[in-house]
Amino acid sequence: MTSSRAARSVDAVRATHPTSDRTSHAANELVEPPYQPTIDGERLIAVFSSLVEPLGRSLPSSTEVVLHDLSKLPDSIVAIHGTVTGRRVGDPATDYLLEKIEKLTDDNAVGYETHLPDGRRIRSSTMIIRDISGQPVAALCLNSDLSVWESVQSVVTSMLGIAVPTNAPRPLVPAIASQQDDDPELFATDVDQLAAHLIKRAVATIDVPVELMQKKHKVAVVRDLKDRGMFHLRDAVDMVAASLGVTRFTIYNYLNEIGDDEDTDPADETTRDKESL
Repeated sequence: MTSSRAARSVDAVRATHPTSDRTSHAANELVEPPYQPTIDGERLIAVFSSLVEPLGRSLPSSTEVVLHDLSKLPDSIVAIHGTVTGRRVGDPATDYLLEKIEKLTDDNAVGYETHLPDGRRIRSSTMIIRDISGQPVAALCLNSDLSVWESVQSVVTSMLGIAVPTNAPRPLVPAIASQQDDDPELFATDVDQLAAHLIKRAVATIDVPVELMQKKHKVAVVRDLKDRGMFHLRDAVDMVAASLGVTRFTIYNYLNEIGDDEDTDPADETTRDKESL
């Protein structure tokens, strides 16, 4: 599916009227809500919010400091200093942060490299902040534009006559289940852009045109989107349904199947297989 098709699917969902019957109730039950605010979490967010500006002013102007309140997902940016990614308060989380909080395998990812849409390299760090109970409540992110330093390096090496290797390895976004090394982290400025990007990437992993997909392919797309944190976004079920050409009830059924698979104990499956022989 092309990005334009994903965008059209998102636009189509926005044009429909939301329902307020059992469907909406089912969506609320089936799709996991964002993290709920806690007293300690709100205290931590207030403390870190007050530190974003002084921290940003202490770092080079090519570094951006961003604070996300996870209880406000997807529009989670509550404080920002710097203009590296062109975002502002109220803008959504990145695809990488959504996936990171969905899995929570490691709280800190430090010094990984990604790219902006214009090709500039940036070095980023993402750190999850937890409250006293251990619940994730916020994410503090640093994004440094490396183009300034590359220009300085170019001048210095030219003046000194130093040869610079062109094939030196660079650290990319830390590997997580569906992260591809050649995909940049998306610094979206609105939820529709983020949703279209997530859907496009999930469909691309299946490598089957949507119009030729069987049920197993569509379930795989939904599973991939769940792993990417897609269902933290509002209207996610409707957007995915429109993109795959199915009803929202079908997406609910797929999510139920995925949930049942995840709840199944492999040992129980082995026992049942032996008993059936």
